[in-house]
Amino acid sequence: MANLITLARFPLLFLYVAFLYYGGFSLRFWSALFIIVIIAMDSIDGIVARARGETSLLGSALDIATDRTLEIILWVVFAHLGLISIVVPLIVITRGTTVDAMRAVGMSNGLPPFEQVKSPISRFLVASRFMRSSYGFLKGAAFTALTLDLAFHTPGAPYPAFHPTVHTIALVLTWLAVIWCLLRGIPVLVESYDLLKNPPPAKTR
Repeated sequence: MANLITLARFPLLFLYVAFLYYGGFSLRFWSALFIIVIIAMDSIDGIVARARGETSLLGSALDIATDRTLEIILWVVFAHLGLISIVVPLIVITRGTTVDAMRAVGMSNGLPPFEQVKSPISRFLVASRFMRSSYGFLKGAAFTALTLDLAFHTPGAPYPAFHPTVHTIALVLTWLAVIWCLLRGIPVLVESYDLLKNPPPAKTR
């Protein structure tokens, strides 16, 4: 059940993207609520998995893949729609691929991702509940604000005086999310230098 909830986010995500491209003001406006629901499903599948005893490596991998796919698609879509700079998805994609590559080196030697950073500051930035929760909140708030930004940018949209304010809020949230993205990624890359230079011995059976 939990994995089905996770996978259900894919068709809902593509439907949401279609609303952004082809919807009028009303559909785009209410899509702000739609993306909140899609993002909230990330928490729902985890709750269901724990309640039903369905936690598994596959479920964890699906959850991470879905989160990463959703994030990249949305940043690319909003850049394509002209709401944000193309620099934003380029930063996010570069950070994601390099961090994943470095983590893969550690995981191949039996080190879980959050145990690959050792210094207190790095562990706070990468693994603390505050940083993880605040990053998720900033991304969700940015995607919601950008959806509203697009809605009020639609030709014939009501309350045109609202658009500049909504656009400014959306950009502020976007760049805060990018800053958090870098703050959580850079420590992994910095500490991975030692991991690459002196990798731990591979586990043997």
